[in-house]
Amino acid sequence: MTSATLGFVGVGKMGGPMTMRLLNAGHTVCVFDASSEALAAMEKSGADSASSVVEVASTVETVFLSLPNPQIVESVALGPGGLVEGQTVKRVIDFSTIGPRAAKKVADGFAAKGISYVDAPVSGGVKGAREGTLAIMVACPKAVYSEMEVLLKNFGKVFHLGEVAGQAQTMKLANNLLSGAAIALTSEAMVMGVKAGLDPKVMLEVLNTGTGRNSATVDKFPRAVLPGTFDFGFATGLLFKDIRLCIDDAVALGVPMVCGSTVLQMLAVTRAMYGDDSDFTSLCRVVESWAGVEVRG
Repeated sequence: MTSATLGFVGVGKMGGPMTMRLLNAGHTVCVFDASSEALAAMEKSGADSASSVVEVASTVETVFLSLPNPQIVESVALGPGGLVEGQTVKRVIDFSTIGPRAAKKVADGFAAKGISYVDAPVSGGVKGAREGTLAIMVACPKAVYSEMEVLLKNFGKVFHLGEVAGQAQTMKLANNLLSGAAIALTSEAMVMGVKAGLDPKVMLEVLNTGTGRNSATVDKFPRAVLPGTFDFGFATGLLFKDIRLCIDDAVALGVPMVCGSTVLQMLAVTRAMYGDDSDFTSLCRVVESWAGVEVRG
């Protein structure tokens, strides 16, 4: 794809490195963020900063979003001074995790103004955003997808899941439910082993050779738990939000979430003990504190 002038609203932990990938690919990017520090960092890296959301939407035809929750997305998209009031914007690609019902609401609001909405949550964390190895889950009309596919490949591997806004959100919530469950159950298994006298590094080698292998044993525990850094790159509060959205959507669909509800409660305890901004691998610290041992390499 030839270079283009693009917009990006929300240039924090995920949006910042994703904007950098666009800049490094030769695109001009007009950015806005509620944080002056985030804006300054992007300006220093070569982005053009806007004074408001509507200024971005009146400058470019394509705007990316990376925002923390559905309430903020709805406000930025459809509220007073929102993207919907822009004079230039034709399409909005939303990387946020907001749940299918919020995605449909935003899509309908944009459609009334002739703006295309691309439901495109991502998975892979800050590392994936920085290295361009994210999984990008996309739901939008095929014609819009065809226009945006090459641009989206700047960020990782792209999956077109359907034409209806919200379908990609459902996929993302399913992914994060499994990611949270992996952390919760691996924490219990590893703490049990350590308390019984097993070496946690050897435990992980066995698990990753056997049938207990999962994303936590392969990546999260070696990187963030065994070293005791708890800095994998995703906040406890955000995962709590995602799994709560997942359970809410499951209830609306008539699908029981017995195990998912337990994972949500473990994250609630982690939030209470270590705060929303703690890394979600801190869930293991909860189990460690209850058992009186630490899982360290």
